[in-house]
Amino acid sequence: MNYPNKKVKSNNNFIEYGNRGMTLESDINSSNKYYLDNDIAIIYKKPTPIRVVKVNYNNRINTKITEAYYEVPSTTDYNGIYKGKYIDFEAKETKSKTSFSLNNIHEHQIRHLISIERHGGISFLIIRFVMIGKTYLLFTKDFESFINNNDRKSIPLSYIEDNGYLIKEGYNPILNYLDIVDKMGDVYGKI
Repeated sequence: MNYPNKKVKSNNNFIEYGNRGMTLESDINSSNKYYLDNDIAIIYKKPTPIRVVKVNYNNRINTKITEAYYEVPSTTDYNGIYKGKYIDFEAKETKSKTSFSLNNIHEHQIRHLISIERHGGISFLIIRFVMIGKTYLLFTKDFESFINNNDRKSIPLSYIEDNGYLIKEGYNPILNYLDIVDKMGDVYGKI
């Protein structure tokens, strides 16, 4: 049965909610498309660098890569430019309701984000807590501060709530993370 608030109820009492099935990556990609289409920012998902070793050429249409490996460790997920400032960030999802495990981000990615900040760019993490349906932006300076001042292997949700920013979800863009970047303009110089 279809209800006006987009809930669908079937005979087995299963309830499906609008966009809850979308992943963080597809939400960010959709938001970035909105930013690009409306000439707000140019931000792209970085491709993962791979080296193709074997290809199966059955025919022109059905060519398949059968063996490949990562050439170098990938840095972060997204980069681009917004109001003349370079932006670089990593997007992560966690099923934990209470913390974000530091095992979810690699040491070389942390060094990369810190380096972007050091050179005047804007860098951050976007972390989605899947089980509670909330997505946060945590700037690298706050992420680095946590790492330098704690021995924990995870960042508590309470730290992210206190030091990060809840990203508003909407129709277009789905995740308006640039609104938070605008509000932080005093930290990064005039934006």
